[in-house]
Amino acid sequence: MDMVNVNGEHANELLQAQAHVWNHVLRFVNSMSLKCAIDLGIPDIIQNHGKPMTIAELNAALPMQNSTKAISIYRLMRILVHSGFFAHQKLDDDA
Repeated sequence: MDMVNVNGEHANELLQAQAHVWNHVLRFVNSMSLKCAIDLGIPDIIQNHGKPMTIAELNAALPMQNSTKAISIYRLMRILVHSGFFAHQKLDDDA
């Protein structure tokens, strides 16, 4: 009975240690995403627009000419919203 409890505690400690390592390994994603947004001029584009932008409007305003940029910008903005650098706002269809 004690062996099961010891193995369970050991497995939990191992899981916690693994989660801790992955947290540090992936921590750079937020800062690199912010750097990318700044390099692309996304904050300036949104500010100069004067109101919230859709992803399509943001894609059109970006200086990049790449057919795959739409999905990449969408993913980048999802990370930045999740990190708290930008806010997501639903637009009314009637507006």
